Amino acid sequence: MQGLKRRVVYISLYEGIAIVVASVGLALMSGQGLGHSGVLAVIASVIAVLWNLSFNWLFERWESRQVVRGRSVRRRIAHAIGFEGGLIAFLVPAFAWWLNVTLWEALLMDLGLVVFFLIYTFVFNWAFDAIFGLPASAAGPEATAQAA
Repeated sequence: MQGLKRRVVYISLYEGIAIVVASVGLALMSGQGLGHSGVLAVIASVIAVLWNLSFNWLFERWESRQVVRGRSVRRRIAHAIGFEGGLIAFLVPAFAWWLNVTLWEALLMDLGLVVFFLIYTFVFNWAFDAIFGLPASAAGPEATAQAA
């Protein structure tokens, strides 16, 4: 599976699981109700989807220019850290605003989620690639030619 279809399936699965986990985590960390935290999780998911589309497009453009193909553990770790690091920059202000807390408190809450999401992103991507195959950007030239 390649292209837009791959991205839609990826984002739908990833964010669906993320909304459930983030709702519960934010409710526990903030002391707010699950409904209030759930709305923030949806807001965070929309931000994450937009960032995901942008980041993965940029990452795959970079990846397609690399001599070494495939997704090593090192490349997967770089992907997870890059994605989550960028997401922190977007989510901390949103958390502070929605939960009416300081940026520092929002950062601490977000860091609690980041620990989970770093592992989740790494495992999800590995499982997704195992189930649906590597994207053309990571596959060898012979797989790219077959996909065309």
